Amino acid sequence: MNKTIRSSTLTRTRLIEAASQVFASLGVQGATTREIARVAGVNEVTLFRHFASKEQLLGAVIENASALQTEALAHPEAWTQDLKTDLKQYAHLYNTMLEAQEDLIRTFIGEAKRHPEAAKQVIQKAAKPLGEKLVAYLQSSQRRGKVKADLDPFPAVDMFTGMLLAGMLCRSTNYNQGSYSCEDYIETCVDIFVCGISATPLSVINTAVSHDF
Repeated sequence: MNKTIRSSTLTRTRLIEAASQVFASLGVQGATTREIARVAGVNEVTLFRHFASKEQLLGAVIENASALQTEALAHPEAWTQDLKTDLKQYAHLYNTMLEAQEDLIRTFIGEAKRHPEAAKQVIQKAAKPLGEKLVAYLQSSQRRGKVKADLDPFPAVDMFTGMLLAGMLCRSTNYNQGSYSCEDYIETCVDIFVCGISATPLSVINTAVSHDF
């Protein structure tokens, strides 16, 4: 990588990091390219060389937030084909992203109804790949007879990730008052979700559990 390319990459990274801070503190509507450029230590002309609009920068912020998780789930070897093991791994990766981007997530939630339509589309598009990885996995598990054939994986994934989001929001405000750990919550979410989507009849699962006692 030559000096010019390296400098351009570093500037782009600084802009994304600055945008993440500004969006988290001022919101999508309140954030301006001028303020983002100021925080990044560059001028607006430099910002627009890298990003054509505030919405494009917003998309880069969200994509960057989920990049490591998406990459980790992009390879077949990341999956063991055991529902509980794989969903627990996914849950931990997803939770890591949620905790790292808590301020930004809270801002998006707080002003969700006020987002311009363009911003909503950017957010949905940028967040889509991570959810698609789990949808694809559930569809593959259905073909292998591991997940109920009549399950619609799209709302199922929204439900699962919604539980994880709720857990992060509650923990960060001490809502549960320390009555259980993050690991306890993730384990419970995974157990309930696997029980609900598994093609194995509940009676068989209960019989197996009863034999352990």
